[in-house]
Amino acid sequence: MSKQSSNGSRVLEAHQLDKQVSSPEGTLTILSDVSFTISAGESVAVVGPSGAGKSTLLALLAGLDLPSSGHVVLSGANLSALDEDGRAQLRAESVGFVFQSFHLVPSLNALENVMLPLELAGRRDARAAANEIIAKVGLSERWSHYPAQLSGGEKQRVAIARAFATEPAVLFADEPTGNLDSRTGANIMELMFELNRNSSTTLVLVTHDHSLAERCNRVLSLDEGKLVSDTGAGA
Repeated sequence: MSKQSSNGSRVLEAHQLDKQVSSPEGTLTILSDVSFTISAGESVAVVGPSGAGKSTLLALLAGLDLPSSGHVVLSGANLSALDEDGRAQLRAESVGFVFQSFHLVPSLNALENVMLPLELAGRRDARAAANEIIAKVGLSERWSHYPAQLSGGEKQRVAIARAFATEPAVLFADEPTGNLDSRTGANIMELMFELNRNSSTTLVLVTHDHSLAERCNRVLSLDEGKLVSDTGAGA
């Protein structure tokens, strides 16, 4: 049975999220009363100035951190009701990540990096499935290369292939083109949007690039830890 929700159903819900942290100056509020819902298959950009709370929000939505108050529902599960192992299990089943710095395993070649989450999920067809998505991202000729032998754009293609390999309900991307030149970055985002359209995986993208944000179905704007707008944008 697929772990993805049917199109139009809620795959991610943020309910009155607050996040405070202690500092030498006292308690700092990173996020304040942030609420929204995201439907299966949507592409959603999270934008705002540096320090607005974008990466903190992404960590809460993915269950990498817990809010000070409020809660997140991911694929029907209240993350605050799960222990650390439970959240890790849900991430393994329902979540993919693409980061600015790739996070590939240097001792594994491109194909092996993509196979890794499939093998961890117990997939017996891990090699065949990884080969298929390696081809989709245009790296059939480079599958045996190690990260050190790949360009930045190729590394990010491997990271995207790895993130989509398990057909996650939600893919979180944190500044995925930040280390790439503009042309390579544009190609990488075209690939991500294509996979988003074809897989019904929900895409949640943190970006400083407003032209990129406008390509998403929705744009969530944060400022000083508050959600200041939630607008529909381009297709």
